[in-house]
Amino acid sequence: MEAEKVIQTVDLSKHFGDFIACNAISFEVFKGEIFGFLGANGAGKTTAMKMLCGLSAPSSGKATIAGFDIYKQTEAIKKRIGYMSQKFSLYEDLSVLENIEFFGGIYGLSQQEIKQRGQQLIDQLGLADVAKNMVGSLPLGWKQKLAFSVASLHDPEIIFLDEPTGGVDPVTRRQFWDLIYAASVRGITVFVTTHYMDEAEYCHRVSIMVDGEIKALDTPENLKKQFQVDSMEDVFFELARGAQRLGD
Repeated sequence: MEAEKVIQTVDLSKHFGDFIACNAISFEVFKGEIFGFLGANGAGKTTAMKMLCGLSAPSSGKATIAGFDIYKQTEAIKKRIGYMSQKFSLYEDLSVLENIEFFGGIYGLSQQEIKQRGQQLIDQLGLADVAKNMVGSLPLGWKQKLAFSVASLHDPEIIFLDEPTGGVDPVTRRQFWDLIYAASVRGITVFVTTHYMDEAEYCHRVSIMVDGEIKALDTPENLKKQFQVDSMEDVFFELARGAQRLGD
């Protein structure tokens, strides 16, 4: 059976005046896939993600998220996705439990579901001793893992993660990816932007954006073979060097 497509874009573009942030990007993402959306800062990753989440209207092109049109059905899309922004996305002046209850309510969960899933989340992350503490008092790594878990509290079809591991230590980054793998096993699609090229190795497939355009899209293994290099960092370097030559 053909894998279920949960994200489809065709020539999706976003202009800000004369500046083209995303230029006719086309790709597909499948159910349960960990899809890396890579590129340097300013490459257009966050702009593309905001369009896919219904937070920013495209200038042109087409896209569907979980079968819904990003122009006409943004509210339906928002109910079926989880989103973790580049900046920490929970309320630091609320406790761990209060954040869970607040976002559970926003996601439309019943009080019983919030209590049950919230307890599972706290047990999974080992936060029982600090459940009543203000989130602002937690280390950054714990905040990020909590934010991801809250974004998946309502079992969304797709979770969008915008630079989720920025500023955290390597051990915490690896633990964070364990959460991503677990979500994928449950059938949740994870769409993750990052500028850490080593994290590309953890993805099922990756696309690499350069100056608002997708310049490569395949599995990490196939891309390394294509460019005859040993790492995704080298793949990115080759693409960036090629773009620089074209610009000279």
